[in-house]
Amino acid sequence: MGIAVDYGNGIYLVDADHLRPGMAGIHLIAEAGRVAVIDAGTSLSLRGVRAALGQLGLSEAAVDHVILTHVHLDHAGGAGTMMQAFPQARLVVHPRGARHMIDPAKLVEGATAVYGENYIREVYPDILPVDPSRVVEAADGAEFFLAGRRLVCLDAPGHAYHHNVIMDAHGGIFTGDIFGLSYRELDVDGRQFIFPTTTPTQFDPEAMRGTIHRLLALAPPVIYQTHFGKFTDVACGARNLLRRLDRLVAQAVAERAKGDERHRRIKTAIMAYLIAEARDHGCRLEDSDLAKIWETDVELNTQGLTYWLDKTARQ
Repeated sequence: MGIAVDYGNGIYLVDADHLRPGMAGIHLIAEAGRVAVIDAGTSLSLRGVRAALGQLGLSEAAVDHVILTHVHLDHAGGAGTMMQAFPQARLVVHPRGARHMIDPAKLVEGATAVYGENYIREVYPDILPVDPSRVVEAADGAEFFLAGRRLVCLDAPGHAYHHNVIMDAHGGIFTGDIFGLSYRELDVDGRQFIFPTTTPTQFDPEAMRGTIHRLLALAPPVIYQTHFGKFTDVACGARNLLRRLDRLVAQAVAERAKGDERHRRIKTAIMAYLIAEARDHGCRLEDSDLAKIWETDVELNTQGLTYWLDKTARQ
C-alpha cells in the first residue's frame, strides 16, 4: 500500500482502498517538501496516504492542503479523519460543501437514504466533523499556493452543485467526477474508455455539458480523475463523454412514463449501451465482468437520471 503511480511533476496516485482496487484514487501533489492531497476518500484511505508520504520521505506535518473536488462520501468521507492526522493542513472545499464538512450529519443522512445504514457503517465509517477554523471555502477562481506552486479552484457544476476542479500550474486538471469515469481495466492498446456519472441528487445535464466545454477550452494536457487516475487524450475523451451523456439522457427520457418499471428499464438500457460501447472500443472482457465493474456506477447513474426526470417534471 502507498503510491500506486508516479506521474511525474510531483503528482502521485494513491489507491483510496474503496470497494475494489482501481475504483477510487487520491492524488498527492508534492512540491519542495510540501504536499496537497486532492480528495480524501474514506477514513479507510488514510493508511494508504500515510504510506505514500513515508515513501516520499515526508511526515504528516508536510501536508498543507486537503482539497476536495466535492463532498460525496467517496471523495470526502475521510476528510475529518485526515484533518485530525495532518495538523498543519487546511481543508479546501466548494462554498456549497463547506457546511457539510463542518457538520456532516445531513450528508450522512442523505447518503444513508441512498445506500442504507448498514452499507454506510461498513463502507464509510468514522465520518468526522472538521473544525470550522480549518475550513477554507474555495469559490470560482480561488488560488492556493503549495511552496509557490499555484493551484486554482474552478466551479464545476453538473455532477453536483458543490463541485470544484483544481487546475495545476504545472499542467493538468483534477476533475473529481465532472469529467466522467475511466477505469483502467477497459484500456485497450493505450486507449481509454470514459463515460459520465449522473449520480443523485444534483445531476444537471446542461450544467455538465457547460463544465465539460469549459474544461476543454482550457486545453489541459491531461486530466486526473478520482475514478481512476490520469486520462491522456482529453479532446477525444470529451467528445465521447458528451456523446454518451446525450445518449444516457435520451434513454432516461424515453422511459419517463414507464411507472414502476422505469428504474429497471433505464438501468438495463444503460448497462446494455455501455457494454456495446466497450465492445466498439475493443474491450475483450466478458459481459459479466463489465457488469461487475460498473454495477455501482450504473445503479447510481440510474438513480440520478430518474431523480432528474422527476425534478424537471415538477418545474
